[in-house]
Amino acid sequence: MLAAQAIYGPHGEARWAEGGVALGRRLFRTLPEDRYDQGVAPVEGGGWLVADVRLDNRPALARRLGLAAGVAKGLADASLLAAAWTRWGDHCFDHLVGDYAFALWDAPRQRLVLARDPLGHRPLHLHRSAGLVAFASMPRGLHVLEAVPLAPDEASLASFLALRPEEGSATFFAGVERVEPGCVLVVGKGGGSARRHYAPSPPALRLSGPDEYAEALRERLDEAVEAQLRVVGGRVGAHLSSGMDSAAVTATAARLLARSGGRVTAFTAAPRVGFAGGAPFGRHADESRGAAAVAAMYDNIEHVIVRGDGRSPLSDLDRDIALCGRPMLNPCNHLWYNDINRAAQRKGLGVMLTGDFGNLGLTDDGLDALPDLVGHGRWATWVRLARAVERGGALRWRGVLAASFEPALPPAVGRWLRRLVRSPGDDLARQSALTPDRRQALPSRPAVRPGDRLARRLAALTRMDLALYAKGALAGTGVDVRDPLTDRRLLEFCLSIPIEQLVADGRPRALARRALSDRLPAPVLAQDTRGYQAADWHEGLTADQATAAADVERLAVLPVAAGLLDIERLRGLVARWPVEGWDSDTAIDAYRLVLLRGLAVGRFITQTVRANG
Repeated sequence: MLAAQAIYGPHGEARWAEGGVALGRRLFRTLPEDRYDQGVAPVEGGGWLVADVRLDNRPALARRLGLAAGVAKGLADASLLAAAWTRWGDHCFDHLVGDYAFALWDAPRQRLVLARDPLGHRPLHLHRSAGLVAFASMPRGLHVLEAVPLAPDEASLASFLALRPEEGSATFFAGVERVEPGCVLVVGKGGGSARRHYAPSPPALRLSGPDEYAEALRERLDEAVEAQLRVVGGRVGAHLSSGMDSAAVTATAARLLARSGGRVTAFTAAPRVGFAGGAPFGRHADESRGAAAVAAMYDNIEHVIVRGDGRSPLSDLDRDIALCGRPMLNPCNHLWYNDINRAAQRKGLGVMLTGDFGNLGLTDDGLDALPDLVGHGRWATWVRLARAVERGGALRWRGVLAASFEPALPPAVGRWLRRLVRSPGDDLARQSALTPDRRQALPSRPAVRPGDRLARRLAALTRMDLALYAKGALAGTGVDVRDPLTDRRLLEFCLSIPIEQLVADGRPRALARRALSDRLPAPVLAQDTRGYQAADWHEGLTADQATAAADVERLAVLPVAAGLLDIERLRGLVARWPVEGWDSDTAIDAYRLVLLRGLAVGRFITQTVRANG
């Protein structure tokens, strides 16, 4: 099992075994304290722990544990985690900030404890059968066992193609479970039980005015970014788009590192030189100009623009599936994501900061509060938010009304309202490669009801298990991807901000614009359109049309693929290849979503079938 996962941990192996229990760990050094890692950490009172962990509150945690600064400095994060378990046991999660997945053999109670951090940044999988419980970071660590079949899980693949959130413990492999984000699973002789250890309920914040909210938000952002600047070698990279999220992370890192003479290498993905194609409504195709304006504010930012080179979105699919152990959600974006990581690798950078989840925290526009405001009769605030959303281009008025009232309506009326709005995202048939029969057979999901914005926000943060993508990037390029905007302290602070502060002055993201005015240029703060990533995606795909056609024909003779994918529809898309209009909703739905996502699932199935011989 350790050998199968060697690519994810090339810097050392450790094992412990006693009786019928065995633990092992492979290490990828990404933190200065990793040189102190013991591999299998002892737990005082009886027990052993293996962990894939980065703790972002080391100083505060050490103080709570009563450890002297000198002692704590010589401990790996896994040892601090073991000390936290010794002190607080099952309640240790309340004291941990950072990314982690761990397995602990609790010898006195003869039980195995498996747990993941609140947003699931580190993967953890398991298999349970008669007489066996096996766990591993990645599915390939389980598939070397004779008891674990190598076969795709059709229900999970169907759900993926239906654009549904990744919920529950099922994975894309039959017989392989995952520990869900923010959950702890306990397995003993009497069976197993799982519970959610992370269910925050931050009290509503009450500060004296907009400036105080902005200053408090800046403090939380500084804290989150600084905590993730622990790197081997002291050099970091960062994604830098023209939007506020990644720009806020990059600028904040530059400000913090300037104190010690450190630098940030910022990477911006952009279309090829000379690209003249368009972008969908409310989007812009080239983000390099806005990103350059951010970089120009800081002497210690090296700005690198990574432009498209005409490669097909299909070119990295097999590599990415093998590394990540899952189908790719958006092959177009993975192309530039890989290109940036390769560029960072060439520069010797081991850490890449991102800002992927800012719109669910730092730059929250309050949009998902619309149905709650209606349900609670807060009409004045609803009017301000609705106007801000419409003026900002996030939704047109019909979309605002649908988002506000549909959750409280009977299902039949809601479907009528969706047809009235004519939103492409509401029509699964237009965006999914699933066969009609499979679409009809999808189990119904509970309706999203107004009133619990916090629960919806937490669900949105974990709707896709990103840990496998990050682990694939680490294995493929040695780049450790970190997102400071998912720091639980920052997120919980953002969740406590009153809606009124988010829509002050009738503008979406009003609080974020105010808070970031000390570190981002005015044009970036004032920008109302969003970047359209991989705007030149269709050029490489068009040049690779023959590969797409061959893929479809291979899938047609694979029973699992043919049972899931609408092969005739995919054939029709390949046969009726557009010559223009690639920035239209129709073309994006048909080719970027239906065809490419369908082929990504097909490649995943193909790899699994080939591995079975």
